[in-house]
Amino acid sequence: MVFDPYRVAGPLLRRMDAETAHRLAIKALKAGLAGRQSTADDPRLAVSLWDRRFTNPVGLAAGFDKNAEAPDALLGLGFGFVEIGGVTPRPQPGNPRPRVFRLPDNGAVINRMGFNNDGLEVVRERLRRRRRHPTGLLAVNLGKNKDTEDAASDYEKGAAAFGELADFLVINVSSPNTPGLRALQGREPLIEIIRRTQAPLKTLSRRPPLLLKIAPDLTEADEADIAEVAVSEQLDGLIVSNTTLARPDSLRGDAKGETGGLSGKPLFGPSTALLGRMYQRTDGKIPLVGVGGIASGADAYAKIRAGASLVQLYTALIYQGPSLVQTLKRDLLACLERDGFSSVSEAVGADFR
Repeated sequence: MVFDPYRVAGPLLRRMDAETAHRLAIKALKAGLAGRQSTADDPRLAVSLWDRRFTNPVGLAAGFDKNAEAPDALLGLGFGFVEIGGVTPRPQPGNPRPRVFRLPDNGAVINRMGFNNDGLEVVRERLRRRRRHPTGLLAVNLGKNKDTEDAASDYEKGAAAFGELADFLVINVSSPNTPGLRALQGREPLIEIIRRTQAPLKTLSRRPPLLLKIAPDLTEADEADIAEVAVSEQLDGLIVSNTTLARPDSLRGDAKGETGGLSGKPLFGPSTALLGRMYQRTDGKIPLVGVGGIASGADAYAKIRAGASLVQLYTALIYQGPSLVQTLKRDLLACLERDGFSSVSEAVGADFR
């Protein structure tokens, strides 16, 4: 099991500004202070996808380790995969602080970071120097610079830079914090972005899978278009979903009216419903990654039954700490056993069979 210093540090971190606390967490990971998983995952949790083996289906969502400072330390906590980024071609500072706000009564966070990152060259060099984790896989989330007019060119540059270094790549056109970004989910701009991002990958001897991360705030027509484009353009998967602009009446706290994307427990219901619809719209032909509000093994299992082959979390770590990873996997395995499934893959899309 993972040693969990968060029981001591967590209350202190939550008294700090959210972004300051996050930087301290990254420093602790880099210093090796977060502990490591000491036992191998149960083989029933393994998932084979895109000619890759995930020792378990639980991943860390993009946004935690934007600059690839500690991906292998994070994998050491027991994640099956870690998604770094979003990374843009040029460094950018993001939006002014404060830009991260906790809603502890709701197990939620609002952020308006704005793709702050060190830029493609710095992040690529970090990944080149890393000593790869023996089992965990790494994904890179690709974004565009705020002032880039030719959006597809930024994703193309990202794919060229990270194609040989990532186990899979993610096109992010769904962050709510870059002006105009979500408009790129329309049919025509999306087709251009996908094709131009695919182009540099076709020259590689081992092409990484290419996924698209979508917003939860889509119209029915948007959902239909994305599903059709994903199939016709031969995307390798969809990540469902990014943060939401919605503000449920249940939100509590002084920060509930802050602008930005809402993540955490309030996103679980809408994102899981969207996941199920996208599974049905694509006839289960495209692997889906379920993300949004996962805080327990039962939550992860619900995503899997709704159509997810893999799942991701982030916000729940802020409130529960790294021991959540082990607890979640244990409880997910119990859910599979209870319903008679011998593997994760058997349970994928079970709600629609």
